[in-house]
Amino acid sequence: MSDILDAVFFDDSNPEPRCPCVLLLDTSSSMQGASINALNTGLRAFQQAIREDEVTSMRIEIAIVTFNSEVSVVQHFVTADDFNPPTLTTTGSTCMGAGIEKALNLVAERKATYRANGTPHYRPWIFMITDGEATDSVDEARRRIAMEQAGKHSVFFPVGVTNANMAKLRELSSAPEPVKLEGLNFREMFLWLSSSLKALSGSRVGEQVALSPVGWGKV
Repeated sequence: MSDILDAVFFDDSNPEPRCPCVLLLDTSSSMQGASINALNTGLRAFQQAIREDEVTSMRIEIAIVTFNSEVSVVQHFVTADDFNPPTLTTTGSTCMGAGIEKALNLVAERKATYRANGTPHYRPWIFMITDGEATDSVDEARRRIAMEQAGKHSVFFPVGVTNANMAKLRELSSAPEPVKLEGLNFREMFLWLSSSLKALSGSRVGEQVALSPVGWGKV
């Protein structure tokens, strides 16, 4: 496993509460071609949309974790105004279990940073996009997701694209249920995500926020 950055930055001069969101992205070989191109286009649309609201840009923190034969943190947490997504490429198999665990660890570490700095935070999001089936064990990942969901500690939102095994994704999460992306609607999906995060960041910490209907896919 490799991380592109050694140090994790936290801006303690920013007085706003934070909402950490990990984009957990499948970059295995099966995503090659149209899928990875559409994913990269969607990430750029997400970058633009998430910056449009000043409050959101200071409250939402984005990290990117990719998984193929390895798991990599290609973007540590930054507020939306500093978010610049890399251009992703594909290779290898689908180490989904390890990817999920890395994302959960990142969230736990970020929450510890918030506590150390006295910074309130919203429930973290892990937004996973995959077109495949795990080539490693997901047993520990499934157990940890269940604990997170039972305690309402974080939101794990899986999205299946192309040939994703939706039955296997449903075994990972039932609340919310996995969504099957229609075609290559990555841009629409990321615009929905940015809208949801904007609504969340505009609420009070701990307040329930109703999400917009998922028009880019189906449950």
